[in-house]
Amino acid sequence: MKPHTTARLAYRAAALFTRLPWSWLRAVATLLAWLWIRLNARESRVTRRNLELAYPELSDTERAVLHRNVLRSTALQAIETLRLWTQPRERNLARLTERHGEALYDAALAAGKGVIVAAPHYGNWELLNQWLASRGPIAIVYKAPDEAVGDAFLQLVRGGDNVQQVRAEGPAVRQLFKVLKDGGATGILPDQQPKAGDGVFAPFFGVEALTMTLVNRLAERTGATVLYGWCERIGPDMDFALHIEAAPPAVADPDPRTAASALNAGIERIARRDPAQYQWTYKRYTLRPPQSGEDDPYATEDHPH
Repeated sequence: MKPHTTARLAYRAAALFTRLPWSWLRAVATLLAWLWIRLNARESRVTRRNLELAYPELSDTERAVLHRNVLRSTALQAIETLRLWTQPRERNLARLTERHGEALYDAALAAGKGVIVAAPHYGNWELLNQWLASRGPIAIVYKAPDEAVGDAFLQLVRGGDNVQQVRAEGPAVRQLFKVLKDGGATGILPDQQPKAGDGVFAPFFGVEALTMTLVNRLAERTGATVLYGWCERIGPDMDFALHIEAAPPAVADPDPRTAASALNAGIERIARRDPAQYQWTYKRYTLRPPQSGEDDPYATEDHPH
């Protein structure tokens, strides 16, 4: 079966699933989080290790509560995303019951110097993508799945008016430079670990993390405005608050570590608003600074007893 055909079948299945009452879908999310913990699944193990690294000041009991809340929020975010992908954009945007900073984004776009939206893995970034597309063309950087079916599915659910999906690969930088030079906008998830050699180490929750330099390179060379953007869950019925904020000038500093440190500080501040809504299931710290003597902190989690 061709990838596009399989992707469309997956889309239809997701659309049927998300037609269930929201109370049922929330129950599914709760069950999924419970299973992750019960089975000591990868999501549970990685989250536990991340919280040990990022929140050493918490007691074991406090960290266990946060661990459960993170997993439930992660499961809920996955189901929310399926719903957002399979419903009309207008209906989804109506879920933004609070909007902060819309004028800031519109003014930056109107200035014609280009806009870089740094969107952390916090709340629901897919809803943010749809809001950005509602304001005009947006080039979204993404890491393509290994399987052709997965990529075809993303092209289907994220595509549409005003959306250009740019693979996070070599040619991407040239594409983004052109978009920004033409006064356009791009959305970047800035808290993904780049490949060794493609970033610099900078503190994130007190731990050195390999951090992308793409944002500061683009901003420094094009003069584009850098904004933080996120959609935060604020109610039990898929209600969200949109936030757009100016990033500090230091994110465009010519010194990569200075810029990366400023970028990470902003992401950390956003994540601390409600730690359960941040994506702690991601292995953020696998690569360690050269000559540090540190081991991959997830190595033991990959081989649970």
